[in-house]
Amino acid sequence: MQLSIDGLKEKGAFTGAPVEREVKWEHDGEELTATVFVRKLSYHTAVGDIMAARSGDGVARRIAVSICDDKGAAVFTAEDITGEADPDRGPLNDNLTMALLSVIGEVNGLGKKKKPNSAS
Repeated sequence: MQLSIDGLKEKGAFTGAPVEREVKWEHDGEELTATVFVRKLSYHTAVGDIMAARSGDGVARRIAVSICDDKGAAVFTAEDITGEADPDRGPLNDNLTMALLSVIGEVNGLGKKKKPNSAS
């Protein structure tokens, strides 16, 4: 294949629209549910990973880059997640943090085992 936009589109090299998911977490004994949109790993996440390497907070940046609205606009900054944006509000709670990381992994196929090559 010769590298071109059309060739890359044909091969699925672009991530497309954010993927809608439901996220559930518990807070103060109550189960909460929200609809979130997850951006597939892409150029945006690569940039976020580079920024995280500089700042030292990869988890917060991964969530901030991955969780977006239905148009792809970020919902959080890394500082919203760590609590630095508003110290009175504090950081995102642990249950929601883990739920968001789980849905990010689900959308991106992280943690799935690849099938072994049957032609050994």
